[in-house]
Amino acid sequence: MQQVTIPIRTECPPGACVCERELLDTPGADIRPLYLTRLEEEKLLERIERVASYDELKRLQERVRANLGVELRITPGPNEVRTLRGILIVLEDRPGLCKKVRQSVPAALRKVLERHPEIAFAILDAHDLFGPP
Repeated sequence: MQQVTIPIRTECPPGACVCERELLDTPGADIRPLYLTRLEEEKLLERIERVASYDELKRLQERVRANLGVELRITPGPNEVRTLRGILIVLEDRPGLCKKVRQSVPAALRKVLERHPEIAFAILDAHDLFGPP
């Protein structure tokens, strides 16, 4: 039977990243973040750019969690939310997840929220900012 190998992300140059990739060398380590190759990262960013509703954003969060084992949190900040900068977008820091990905995904999501403010309002509403006390 022929074995299928899944491509994994190439290592970043030494000192350029703090992805702690060496922690994934232990048996039983969750290597799913390494499956996000540069090509897959581009596809993910394209997929993020196509998000047009809050439901699509929730599905995207679920897919990131299922496929990469990484939590993508989008919540209102602890202070007053006056602009989109007040919404916190964090891609969980996991061993093997490149620093560039942890920066590019939130940046792409901010662009989506700028284009579709109704998604930002839905995020606020989901956290009871517009709902009843």
